[in-house]
Amino acid sequence: MFVSDFRKEFYEVVQSQRVLLFVASDVDALCACKILQALFQCDHVQYTLVPVSGWQELETSFLEHKEQFRHFILINCGANVDLLDILQPDEDTIFFVCDTHRPVNVINVYNNTQIKLLIKQDDDLEVPAYEDIFRDEEEDEEHSGNDSDGSEPSEKRTRLEEEIVEETMRRRQRREWEARRRDILFDYEQYEYHGTSSAMVMFELAWMLSKDLNDMLWWAIVGLTDQWVQDKITQMKYVTDVGVLQRHVSRHNHRNEDEENTLSVDCTRISFEYEPSLRLALYQHWSLHDSLCNTSYTAARFKLWSVHGQKRLQEFLADMGLPLKQVKQKFQAMDISLKENLREMIEESANKFGSNLDKLYHGLELAKKQLRATQQTIASCLCTNLVISQGPFLYCSLMEGTPDVVLFSRPASLSLLSKHLLKSFVCSTKNRRCKLLPLVMAAPLSVEHGTVTMVGIPPETDSSDRKNFFGRAFEKAAESTSSRMLHNHFDLSVIELKAEDRSKFLDALISLLS
Repeated sequence: MFVSDFRKEFYEVVQSQRVLLFVASDVDALCACKILQALFQCDHVQYTLVPVSGWQELETSFLEHKEQFRHFILINCGANVDLLDILQPDEDTIFFVCDTHRPVNVINVYNNTQIKLLIKQDDDLEVPAYEDIFRDEEEDEEHSGNDSDGSEPSEKRTRLEEEIVEETMRRRQRREWEARRRDILFDYEQYEYHGTSSAMVMFELAWMLSKDLNDMLWWAIVGLTDQWVQDKITQMKYVTDVGVLQRHVSRHNHRNEDEENTLSVDCTRISFEYEPSLRLALYQHWSLHDSLCNTSYTAARFKLWSVHGQKRLQEFLADMGLPLKQVKQKFQAMDISLKENLREMIEESANKFGSNLDKLYHGLELAKKQLRATQQTIASCLCTNLVISQGPFLYCSLMEGTPDVVLFSRPASLSLLSKHLLKSFVCSTKNRRCKLLPLVMAAPLSVEHGTVTMVGIPPETDSSDRKNFFGRAFEKAAESTSSRMLHNHFDLSVIELKAEDRSKFLDALISLLS
């Protein structure tokens, strides 16, 4: 069931309990967890934190801890499946689920005792009505008939005939209701998409409790930004949610011009700058040249995997009047007097607030490494024509031994590569039909177990609503061919598949989507 009062029905319940947190491995989930941890520490709530990367880890961890806990909190996992069926908990176990995955499983929605959904109901949920998908079985057991009432044989025959007609009508109505139910559930479940950031949901809880801090607000901003960067939400949704956070930013960070003894550099102050911004990857932490080469949009538009594309980039930079020597240096856009002392000022203030810049810089280097590997793999796929049309979708498979193939066996990295590859392919192909096709991509997962990771990406169009139909399609293709598939990832459009079943699985997928 949906929780309507987060304070009373959720926070005040767990406040006096020992709780266990299951947290998915995406950025938004981590940010939501940080906010909830801060609230728990403020109120001395006892909790245990367990990170989970997939359903197998969730099931295993639940079995390990179910005897010690009665209340469980799931962040960015659990909403889009029948949670009770998967975990088989005791009847007194309660799950609080804060998850962006949509659609929400209907069993979770209409379970009023064990499933508590921490989900904003102003999202476009479109949950089917209860009476359209659930039916009272007692209705089908009425009118048992009774022949021992001493009636005349002719009367018995008449009554029996009437009962047969009534039973036939009931069966027909039952079949019609079941057919409507299948259609309703198919329409509801066929597309996978994402709702409001869990970090935003947790921040609004903190605000309701009057315990929101600037650190929490920053985590909410990062959680929302991750959704936008990963193409999980539409631009309209992003702009709407930015507007919500902007009001909190203004409330938390208004300046008092008469205030004395203010810090010259305020590292705890947040502001939104509504100015034209370069949407280039890490450009303030990289050179402009490296950022241009490793940003999905510019790499695709310039076709940087080709010699001609590299030449076009040089011409573009020359046309702007930027010498190559300058653009290959660290990005510089600040006054020189600030540049010389900025790092020392930031480090001095950051140390006061317990920040760890070494980890931040290490993370930035890892992000750069992933972006370079992504663009190099895209160049290899396009130059060797690995992206092929399978009719209703495009298909690309990375081979064992491909550089960085281990990196792309991980679902998050493969999803990012697939999105960027599709964008680049659409810019490079002259086939108009192929420009409108979705992409299925596979990468080796385990040579020992003979498995591959496979991900489905919706078409690359300007009007894309970010809804993904591959989750249900993968499921049906595996069922019809008895392919050994594992839905271990919390995104249903990511699967693990036995490599030897791949051919028949793809044939079924082609047939299903044609």
